[in-house]
Amino acid sequence: MAETKSDLIVLIGPTAVGKTKLSIDLAKKLNAEIISGDSMQIYKGMDIGTAKISKEEMGGIAHHLIDIKDPTESFSVAEFQSIVRKKIEEIQNRGKVPMIVGGTGLYIQSVIYDYEFTPTVSDNDYRLLLEKRVSQYGIDLIYDELKRIDPESAEKIHPNNTRRVIRALEIYKTTGITMSEYIKQQEHTLLYHCTMIGLTMSRELLYKRINERVDKMIEEGLLDEVSKLYHQGVKDCQSIQAIGYKELYQYFDKNITLEQAIEQLKQNSRRYAKRQLTWFRNKMDINWFDMTEQQLYIEKFNEIYQYIAGNLRH
Repeated sequence: MAETKSDLIVLIGPTAVGKTKLSIDLAKKLNAEIISGDSMQIYKGMDIGTAKISKEEMGGIAHHLIDIKDPTESFSVAEFQSIVRKKIEEIQNRGKVPMIVGGTGLYIQSVIYDYEFTPTVSDNDYRLLLEKRVSQYGIDLIYDELKRIDPESAEKIHPNNTRRVIRALEIYKTTGITMSEYIKQQEHTLLYHCTMIGLTMSRELLYKRINERVDKMIEEGLLDEVSKLYHQGVKDCQSIQAIGYKELYQYFDKNITLEQAIEQLKQNSRRYAKRQLTWFRNKMDINWFDMTEQQLYIEKFNEIYQYIAGNLRH
């Protein structure tokens, strides 16, 4: 089985570290197509706040899993896993190299390892009972139950995603173990011949870049982008939990000032970058490259390119 594993490049790193430019430069030299590994760039109309790549920036390189959902739709890691694995196969069949680029660790991990998110068990009677409770009393009652028995899954599932909340409770009722425990118990064997690259830089420079990026987003019209969603009635959705949107929704709800919203956005982005780095270092076997010396980009690019090219088998 190991001999038949196909090549896959994975480029990860915290927000604002410089993944986009590097991925395009690499894709041009490696005959690659890029799959977004970002859980929020899937949403249409959420461009500035998610730092979505523009058509011009793509430089002719095919990109996948961008703008595939409306902001009112929910999206799960299991759905991401299914779509991306099909995309990898399609890209390989075209004679190209698939490259996943992004910062949503669990989503990327779910694709490259043999994750199964839910056991194939069911309890129809219990599921119908939960559905009846939701129709009578709303989602809060059973969501609180999930928070009690499986806080880890509750944190990852939006309370409005009734189907997934019910499924998580059904798994616990049927197997006696929580969904998060079920995932942890798996062996996690790599399904592809992965070349995993991680970008990092000094915390001082990364935080400076994050703050500057937020200022640039505001200049480019983030306020208008979020205002449009807000006034279209896009509320209580998974998409609006994204950093850059939830803070400005607080402003539109008149709970905080614009200055406070922008400061919260910067702070939340910095905290998220820190969490991303911790997660990647603990969960995945990654070859790290320090991008602090920005003036040495060409040398660093060549080093990364040589590493990947030497690791590919085709």
